[in-house]
Amino acid sequence: MVKVALQGAEFFAYHGFYPQEQLLGTRFVVDIEVVFENAYDFNDDKIANTVNYEELYLIAKTEMQHTRKLIETVAQGIIDGITGKYDYVKIASVTIKKANPALGGPVQNSVVSISYNKDKAKNGL
Repeated sequence: MVKVALQGAEFFAYHGFYPQEQLLGTRFVVDIEVVFENAYDFNDDKIANTVNYEELYLIAKTEMQHTRKLIETVAQGIIDGITGKYDYVKIASVTIKKANPALGGPVQNSVVSISYNKDKAKNGL
């Protein structure tokens, strides 16, 4: 098994349930991790034999540009983008941290994590 990950990808975006959040925006930090079986010999040194983490970043960037009410929707969009591009990914997880959520008091981050497991998805679990 091979794991490819991005940690701490930062974006300024306008996600939030309240109109004020969608107007002002805030900083988000995205972590992505994917796991797949190695079907190739990495000694041939070809990017096509792996999950390109630059593509992971671009998928996240695209989803972060679409304003959503729920961070969960954004995370699911990133998972869908990854599994749509890399059908051999067995496990994927996305964690999104929203800096300084408007909760009426000091909170460093709100955090949402969504995971995908291809074997469970096939079985309808």
